[in-house]
Amino acid sequence: MYVLELEVPQELADRLVAELWERGTRGIIEEAGTEGRLRLRAYFDAPFPAEQLGVPEARWQYEEPKNWARLVMEEWEPILVGQRFFVAPAWRQEPTPTGRLRLVVYPGAALGTGYHPTTQMCLEAMEVHLRPSDVFLDVGTGSGILCQAAWLLGTRRLVGCDTDPEAVQIARENLILRERIPALLYVGSIDAMRWQTATVAAANIGPGALIELAEKFAMVLRTDGVLLASGFESEEAADVRLAFERAGFRLCEERERQNWIFHLYRLSRAARC
Repeated sequence: MYVLELEVPQELADRLVAELWERGTRGIIEEAGTEGRLRLRAYFDAPFPAEQLGVPEARWQYEEPKNWARLVMEEWEPILVGQRFFVAPAWRQEPTPTGRLRLVVYPGAALGTGYHPTTQMCLEAMEVHLRPSDVFLDVGTGSGILCQAAWLLGTRRLVGCDTDPEAVQIARENLILRERIPALLYVGSIDAMRWQTATVAAANIGPGALIELAEKFAMVLRTDGVLLASGFESEEAADVRLAFERAGFRLCEERERQNWIFHLYRLSRAARC
């Protein structure tokens, strides 16, 4: 079996992981790299020219055949996130700790497993700010993990969208077929949402998309609505903040973890943060 090893900036990891799955990888192991980068080990039956990926220093190694599925599965151990969540891959049998909500994840081609700092910061904020009466909108839903978390927290009106049709299909499998969560999922962005529909929105996406959608979030959220935004690094935070302030939002909270940033916004017409 051939293993492709490469180390990439976090902002390129999503695209590369998706491309590796498209090229037929048997499994991918993600590890912390140097200087905030991500190290990927992708398993293939046969090599292809690594330079096609456009990543310097990508290299192939040959390893004796292994049970790649077991190898990848062993890398995913349950973790505690925030005060309420117990994030566990579907195949793990450890009991859920008392007082925790079991957030079942299905690692695969779609983004969103609960192990990345941006997802964890969104989950922690949802514990505090999400109510059963809310209408929750997840833009860039990926695997559907944030919609699943909202359901576990008692919110029953869930909408998720993603511009990637494959991600939406995976989210439907995870939420509707596996977890029996009746979320409304569609391919596209917030353009399809009615104005002032959501009370809480989450967007764990890149800085470019956040900046582009800032004004549309102001249209979709109701009065006093909350926006949970992440997916960008510290050097990009000022540009993201400026875009949302111009769109009428007020920054109420900022967190940083491993150079990744989380912002909590409310519309300026709200009386308080």
